[in-house]
Amino acid sequence: MRTGSEPATARSALRMRFWLSLWGLAWAVFGTTVFALIGRPGWAAACGVLFLVAAVDMSMVLHHIRQGAHWQPGRDIPPYEPDHGGTGRR
Repeated sequence: MRTGSEPATARSALRMRFWLSLWGLAWAVFGTTVFALIGRPGWAAACGVLFLVAAVDMSMVLHHIRQGAHWQPGRDIPPYEPDHGGTGRR
């Protein structure tokens, strides 16, 4: 719900999230490989799960980056009426 107090130029740090997820992918691959080689299957599986989480995050970030900027209402658009609860049926 829009209240009118949002920053006019707010942006998400998508490129920073991309590089952090890439860093996480690299460490997860490294951890999975090392733990598998030294015979620690539990830790290798944990690093594999971390790899999947970082890969999903990276795909979401890339999707949002490719979407580009979205239209945001300007200062001349008044805030929406707040939801006062209820289901709308009477």
